[in-house]
Amino acid sequence: MIHQWRPAFRLSDRIERRRAVKKDDLPKPIKVSAYSGFKANERPTAFTVDGQRRDVANVIDRWYGVEHDYFKVLADDGKVYLLRWHRILDLWFLVKVTERAGKH
Repeated sequence: MIHQWRPAFRLSDRIERRRAVKKDDLPKPIKVSAYSGFKANERPTAFTVDGQRRDVANVIDRWYGVEHDYFKVLADDGKVYLLRWHRILDLWFLVKVTERAGKH
């Protein structure tokens, strides 16, 4: 009897699974209102996620990359949000949500 090796699942299944994971990992585009003083979008003041407007109570941290600015903010719902602004494209993304301010 000759045994022929077969993968446990088809390659197309693997590709679809990878796509699904990557799609879930992508940052979510959002709308943001920001204060613009010395420079554009100096800090976010409010943002909308899934139709819910959230006011920024506090900017916990911020850091700057080559093309992106990141803002870790405490919103009025008590959650901590990581927002990313793409300076070149002028687009905002929600990167991460933490349920409580003490767990960031």
